[in-house]
Amino acid sequence: MNRYLQVDPWCIIEDGFHPAKQLASESIFSIGNGHVGQRANFEEFYSGETMLGSYVAGIYFPERAESGNWKNGYSDSNDLIINAPNWTAISVRLNDDRLDLGSWDVQNFKRVLNMREGFLERSFEAVSFKGVRIQVSVKRFLSMAETEVGAISYSVKSINYEGRISFLPLIDGDVRNQYTNYNELFWNVLQTKTEQDVSHLWAQTRRMDFHICEALTYVLYKNNEQLNVNPTKIEKEKVAGFSVGCDVRMGDSVCLNKYVAIINSLNHPREELTERACNLAKATKKKGWNKLFEEHTAIWAEKWLQSDVIIDSDMAAQQAIRFNIFQLNQTYNGNDARLNISPKGFTGEKSAGATRWDTEAVCIPFYLCTSAPNVAKNLLLYRYRHLPKAIQNAEKLGFLNGAALFPVSTFNGDESHNEWELTFEEIHRNGIIVYAIYNYICYTDDQHYLAEYGLKVLIAIARFWSQRVNISFEKKKYVILGVTGPNTYENNVNNNWFTNFIAQWSLQYTIDSIEKVKKMNFRAFEDLSQELHFSNEELFQWKDIIENMYLPENKSIGIFLQQDGFLDKALTKAFEIAESELPINQHWTWDRILRSSLIKQADVVQGLYFFEEKFNIETIKNNFEFYEPFTVHESSLSPGIHSIVASAIGNKQKAYELYLRTSRLDLDDYNNEVSDGLHITSMAGAWLTIVQGFGGMRVKNDKLFFHPQIPDRWNAFAFNVLFRGNLLNIRVEKKRTIIQNIKGDTIVLVVNEQLYEILPESQREIKS
Repeated sequence: MNRYLQVDPWCIIEDGFHPAKQLASESIFSIGNGHVGQRANFEEFYSGETMLGSYVAGIYFPERAESGNWKNGYSDSNDLIINAPNWTAISVRLNDDRLDLGSWDVQNFKRVLNMREGFLERSFEAVSFKGVRIQVSVKRFLSMAETEVGAISYSVKSINYEGRISFLPLIDGDVRNQYTNYNELFWNVLQTKTEQDVSHLWAQTRRMDFHICEALTYVLYKNNEQLNVNPTKIEKEKVAGFSVGCDVRMGDSVCLNKYVAIINSLNHPREELTERACNLAKATKKKGWNKLFEEHTAIWAEKWLQSDVIIDSDMAAQQAIRFNIFQLNQTYNGNDARLNISPKGFTGEKSAGATRWDTEAVCIPFYLCTSAPNVAKNLLLYRYRHLPKAIQNAEKLGFLNGAALFPVSTFNGDESHNEWELTFEEIHRNGIIVYAIYNYICYTDDQHYLAEYGLKVLIAIARFWSQRVNISFEKKKYVILGVTGPNTYENNVNNNWFTNFIAQWSLQYTIDSIEKVKKMNFRAFEDLSQELHFSNEELFQWKDIIENMYLPENKSIGIFLQQDGFLDKALTKAFEIAESELPINQHWTWDRILRSSLIKQADVVQGLYFFEEKFNIETIKNNFEFYEPFTVHESSLSPGIHSIVASAIGNKQKAYELYLRTSRLDLDDYNNEVSDGLHITSMAGAWLTIVQGFGGMRVKNDKLFFHPQIPDRWNAFAFNVLFRGNLLNIRVEKKRTIIQNIKGDTIVLVVNEQLYEILPESQREIKS
């Protein structure tokens, strides 16, 4: 744990300049709006260590795969999110001296991420080699209302300086990615142009032909009065902007407000990009800072109304959960079904910025409960639209008849991950997509989605499972060989319990869904059957697999076996590993990790979380207590899932311990990797530890169930959920639970196995 940030209920605060923590802070203080994301790089020039990161949703680059790694079925490229032209740059000069926190003396540095209103601000004093002292304050945000707009207010006050202060607001197209195979340049800058009141840069990716145009304009103030200045135009090969300034005396303040429009060819015709970007920048300037900020904060107020979690008497826990909710809400807004969520969001380049199964496992439940139904639905439609490519992906691996294998990592449906132990073997991802469809329909009762979209995906995945199993001569059961389960610290194992179980369950859910769609609209199902060449013979095969699937277990100790050979290992537990060797993925060889009993993340426990209703509490408890001591939680998804299961079996102490770990994973940098970016998708798991864990929320038989319990350190906690048109607030105290029906019709729900009816705009108090 590396805590250097102050604890505050609504803000992340860095008090004091920490150059050694700059990369971590750039991740933690990132801002975004679902369309654009920005690491917390300094606006002014900085000669210290930094990783510039400005990202635009949906813009990626198919970089060539590393030479020698190609195998049959591999992609020839590794698609990755790319660093877009830098819209934040504002160079500051005092006559000929350029402000640089890497070389100037920095005092009274403070950086604050205001999560309630969604902005980043920074203040400091800086002293040059010549003894010149200035005071700087900076505020920036990416508008949640105008999602193609970013704004920066940069203010400099002279303490002892007399002379000219110049600002150079720029768009810089000379950018590179930190993590690339060949250190390629990804952009061709097509045009830089600066006119009297607006400047723009138009660039094109060197592959995929994505186009982006960024346009900037500005307003300059001195001592709060707007100046009319004649700017120097900057129009270089890869840089566009202005140089503006004025003379100051001691005590004078100069402020530059920079407005930037960031638009791309995903959403606008290429031939109109420059005109639209320039017009939007000028319209934003005309609207003005205050109005733009007011509209932005109004969106945040609504998001917090729906998704806030309140924790009484535990400030570290309170700050952490709001940080997680804030990052989720600024990463994805659900308005565009072409987009999805990367494990790092807009905060770094690791994981290539592409979508993985994290979305279906933990993010969809968050958005189901905190956003309009179309938000989670669009995440499912993202996969549905990629179904043809998932079928092509399976065909490359030898599967037939419309079987589908969705990619490990993707932007557009193509597989972009080239590690055999994941690309070919981490096949449980198919089952998790099936579970997400089930989870969505269970929560929303959107049967139309099942009939119109979901069933096609289910059948394609069922066809994959039916071809991926084989009959074991010895076991007389269906087995699944050569897989990597959720615990990626084991590769190429046989009969991973989670994989076998979710395959079996997926087949059964597909059969059940077929029967449901038949009853809803038999004619539509017949049309679908003809389209997919579906026959009853497939159903018979699926049923045989369901009835005869091998699920490894050890009955003598009452556990499901993570995989056939798990008990053959030397069973070393996590607490036996020296702290100096953790995380093991940064200290051990891969060979040593693969042969160890240490578990990266929930595997059997993941299955018990998904399918809790299929097991009695004793079975869940036995497996949790066996596997958790072996788990090093070096996957960001792991502690949250374990916390929920710990709550389910009544282990409040372990549940709270793991809640803190998952919610403060990045703030306290448990795994020494936050400099590469935040763990955005797993942040949904932190929210789930409260709602499903401590709140005990489940959906059964079209009703919400709650089984609340409160950590000993908390006096109370409260959360909101949206459910089928109702907005509910659930407040859990030591001796009572209060449920308020804020908006919607009368709702019937179950608390501690008792049925309660709550009228509109009323509440019920339930004694513990």
